[in-house]
Amino acid sequence: MALEMAILAPLIIVMLLVVVAFGRVTHGRAMVDQAAAAAARSASLAATPGQASTIAGRDARETLAGAGLSCTGARVSLDTSAFRPGGQVTADVTCTVDLSSLALAGVPGRLTLTASSTAPLESYRDFAGAGAAP
Repeated sequence: MALEMAILAPLIIVMLLVVVAFGRVTHGRAMVDQAAAAAARSASLAATPGQASTIAGRDARETLAGAGLSCTGARVSLDTSAFRPGGQVTADVTCTVDLSSLALAGVPGRLTLTASSTAPLESYRDFAGAGAAP
């Protein structure tokens, strides 16, 4: 029985560490999705495309930092080509996470997580003096 435990214990530990690694990756994907949604939503409330880009980037980074996700290269890009009453904005968030803290589980390295979210703009709001929608 002791010999069986000596053989199985390392395998069980490795399996548990792999489960932890998958859990962290899943959590990271969910947080990047949430950051993209927050960026798109805050951009949809801005008055101008320039202000939308600034606010979206700030909110996405705050969401990722608040979730404890350490991104080494968080990038937020915002598509404001349809920034008009009744239009939409799309936020793309890319985050590179470091997995080296899980080296015991055999998953060292980095993983790039991406997410995209679209939010509608109000139809009956005056965007920066552009005039109201029909």
